[in-house]
Amino acid sequence: MAKFKNALTSSIGKKFVMGLTGLLLVGFVLVHLLGNLLLYVGFEKYNHYAHALHSKPVLIMVAEIGLLLLFSAHIYLAFYTTRENRRARPQGYAMKKSKQGQTAATPSALMFISGAIILGFVLLHLADFRFELHNHGDFGEEPADKALRLLQDPISAAVYFLGSLFLGWHLLHGFQSGFQTLGLNHSKYTPWIKRIGIVLAILLGIGFASFPTWAILKKWGILP
Repeated sequence: MAKFKNALTSSIGKKFVMGLTGLLLVGFVLVHLLGNLLLYVGFEKYNHYAHALHSKPVLIMVAEIGLLLLFSAHIYLAFYTTRENRRARPQGYAMKKSKQGQTAATPSALMFISGAIILGFVLLHLADFRFELHNHGDFGEEPADKALRLLQDPISAAVYFLGSLFLGWHLLHGFQSGFQTLGLNHSKYTPWIKRIGIVLAILLGIGFASFPTWAILKKWGILP
């Protein structure tokens, strides 16, 4: 048990957990997207899906606690690895010299920046949909109507759109990196992991960005 604890608290162990939590979060985000796509199937379908989820409060509570732990662990380890990398390379950590002598951001620095933007996107999403801290709707409002109303808010729509694109960009590097951190590298499978990562990044980025776009176009009367 002590060896297992030491392994997890080591630098390699922390990176392993970060990769694992990242891949688990990708799975959640994919399922979340599939559920939200019911908005395009029909409001009745989406409302039925939302009501079915919230009819199981214990399951929802367990899922929310699990997601909170995953997000917290991933965010903490992102800060930890960034700090450790900075200590190891104090000169030019965030920027590196190119062949032309110009500076360019390293992949690790860009991942940290995009992750911070995604965190802000998630916090706004929770403030809007989970805690309803602003832009309140009527009592008994149906889930689909609530989603449309919140997504038609110009500020929220802009943040959701940009946050979705950064989510896709984050996955372009993060998906393959997660498998690499877990030691799942192979000359036969790694190219497929890269391709799957690209497809997921595009699908998730464009998929989530489509919701605020759809809502704003409906608000402007361009879509029915």
